[in-house]
Amino acid sequence: MYPLALLAGGQATRLRPVTERIPKAMVEVAGEPFIAHQLRLMAREGIPRVVICTGYLADQIRDFVGDGSRFSVQVAYSLDGPTLLGTGGALKKALPLLGNCFFVMYGDSYLDTAFVPIEQAFRESGLPALMTVFRNENQWDTSNVEFTGGVIARYDKKDRRPSMRFIDYGLGVINTEILAAWPPETPFDLADVYRRLVDQGRLAGYEVHERFYEIGSHAGLKETDEHLRMKKNGRK
Repeated sequence: MYPLALLAGGQATRLRPVTERIPKAMVEVAGEPFIAHQLRLMAREGIPRVVICTGYLADQIRDFVGDGSRFSVQVAYSLDGPTLLGTGGALKKALPLLGNCFFVMYGDSYLDTAFVPIEQAFRESGLPALMTVFRNENQWDTSNVEFTGGVIARYDKKDRRPSMRFIDYGLGVINTEILAAWPPETPFDLADVYRRLVDQGRLAGYEVHERFYEIGSHAGLKETDEHLRMKKNGRK
């Protein structure tokens, strides 16, 4: 199983004032920091190593997670430094810790799905990257993906079209070669990388059928807290 890069370096301005003194990964969800739920999920799915891309208030994440042993997963850290690098720049900086191929997951996502079929679909695609998608139909958020024939045909967070019935689920697989051409220590977004690949017809897609949960907004935080409390109590 590939390692996983967890993008947890943002300033989480949409969650203010909750995140004025703590990073989003440390926001309490169902009685403990959100990142604890994420790491247990990754361990369950067989991820051997997680590289946490940190930035804003990074020491709090490192102090809580440590080497990851109490979550049954090996953890390493890649720090943005004085300049926040964006999701793409953070991945570029973390490449020496990740190997040739890796999963990538947003730091505010809880994605309760099977990872093995996703890795298998990536291998079989022969393409340098894969985006998981969910048939959203604008239900949980605004859909931003046109997906057909196993390939992402269109992806845009701003230019939304009726043909976009799917949404970026928040979990991808990447071959490091696609980041080689991007400049180091320069801010850019993973979305920019994905859009370039879409233009080239080189971004594979995989449909996930379990809905996503997120803590990127106050409404999402409340819903995710309720969901994870139900899971703790043995109910879904």
